[in-house]
Amino acid sequence: MLTVIPLLLLPLLAYNLIILTLPGGFAAVDAAQKMDQQLFAVHMTSHIDWSVRLSDLLLAAALVVLFIELLKSTTSRGLAIINHSLSLLLFILCLVEFLLAPACATSTFFLLGLMVLLDVLAGFIVTIVSSRRDVGFSDDAF
Repeated sequence: MLTVIPLLLLPLLAYNLIILTLPGGFAAVDAAQKMDQQLFAVHMTSHIDWSVRLSDLLLAAALVVLFIELLKSTTSRGLAIINHSLSLLLFILCLVEFLLAPACATSTFFLLGLMVLLDVLAGFIVTIVSSRRDVGFSDDAF
C-alpha cells in the first residue's frame, strides 16, 4: 500500500523543512541564498575544487527518486492509477507553493516541481500506452 505514495514527496518535504528553518518560514525571501550555500568542496584531479551546494544535493536526490518513480509507472496494477492521481495532486501543491510562497520561488523548487510534472505525464502516458496494447482490435469488426 505504501507503493501508491509518490516518492517525489520526499525531496519536496526536505525542501519545505529547510525553508521552515529560515526566519519567516514560507514568507522568507532569502531561500535562494540558503540553497546556494556551499556544503562542502571536492578537490578534483583537474586541480579545481567542485563546490557542492544544498540545492545540488536536493536535485541529485530528486533525480534518483524520479528514476524510481518512472520505473514504478511501468506497472499496470490498479494501484498505479492511484499513484498517478496522488502525483497529480502533488504537482498541484507544488504549483500553488511556487506561485504563492516567496520561499518557493527559486530555481531549485521550480526544477523539483518540473520533476513532479514529468512523473505525472510519464505515468499517465505509460498507462495509456500499455492499456492500448491490452485491447485488441481487428479489421473484421467493421
